[in-house]
Amino acid sequence: MKKFCLITLAALLTLPGFTFAQVTHTTLATGAQAPDFRLPGIDGKIYTLQSFKDAKVLAVVFICNHCPTSQAYEDRLVKLTSDYAPKGVRVVAINPNNPASLRLDELGYSDVGDSFEDMKVRAKDRHFNFPYLYDGETEITSNKYGPVATPHIFIFDKDRKLRYNGRIDDMENPAKTPQSLDARNAIDAVLAGKEVAVPVTKTFGCSIKWAEKQDWIQKAAVTWANEPVKIDTIDAAGVANLVKNKSDKLRLINLWATWCGPCVAEFPELVTIMHLYRDRGLELVTISADDPSRKDKALSFLKGKQASGPNYIYTGDDKYKMIEAVDPKWDGALPYTMLVDPDGKVIYSKQGIINPEELKKIIWDDPTMGRIYK
Repeated sequence: MKKFCLITLAALLTLPGFTFAQVTHTTLATGAQAPDFRLPGIDGKIYTLQSFKDAKVLAVVFICNHCPTSQAYEDRLVKLTSDYAPKGVRVVAINPNNPASLRLDELGYSDVGDSFEDMKVRAKDRHFNFPYLYDGETEITSNKYGPVATPHIFIFDKDRKLRYNGRIDDMENPAKTPQSLDARNAIDAVLAGKEVAVPVTKTFGCSIKWAEKQDWIQKAAVTWANEPVKIDTIDAAGVANLVKNKSDKLRLINLWATWCGPCVAEFPELVTIMHLYRDRGLELVTISADDPSRKDKALSFLKGKQASGPNYIYTGDDKYKMIEAVDPKWDGALPYTMLVDPDGKVIYSKQGIINPEELKKIIWDDPTMGRIYK
């Protein structure tokens, strides 16, 4: 008797040495029928192709939260939607990215990720006036359409034949004037019953985070685990210099101790934030308030958390000098976290456990960070 074994995708990913073969994704051809879909929207509704049956023109655009190019087109998509709604044009956006294939260091230009819940946050912040659908779980719809990057727009006529696919326009920077309004030109031609002059253009933006890219996450984890971690000593004068921040980086300073339960609990969040934004100029600096005799224990903890940034242990005999050097307004309770601009301005301070989402938003809104195009 033959035996069969069913192995799920999730199970395959856990097998030692397993990696995806290179998968080819084909973009929908001009003249093809619009593939049907059944996807959840951030408004709680389920959308299919029939949800837009009355549209004279349907624009399906693949976008995401983390990509700076996609972000640069958010306001233009909102305006395109409002400009063409009276003409019977509907716009629907789909997020094709599998969040499990997105490395932390790829999120450096965003305060949120590409999960379904994150989509709700971004849509509210940017006042989306079009349905925003999630396909990251299965990517079935995205594979049928074949977007190359975010953003990538597909424009269909009333019979749902593909008439145009590619870029929205030819200028990423929204502060500059595009020379070719490709998507608008295509919509205008379809509404007028004319052929689209240029039915296909190239796209520019972030690659789609297909499920087969999940091995990138494993490779990143290995890389971070191999980064050296050390701890140096520091006195009150050294702490004061750190707070002055004469560097060109945004400095996140965390005061902690191995015996402090809340410190230990929040520490992984700080390391995550470091991995998110360090390539863009954020520096995580930790200062242990442990007794110097516990330096080895503090170092062991830091190694376990992969805290590969500058780490110190306070060696002064008076902890109150350390408190005053950090922030005279600090009462002294651990943990204590502060965010300091390159000019030494404290833009965030928190005694107690941080709210990671709040802190990420503050980092992202800082002039030295945030979007490429403000």
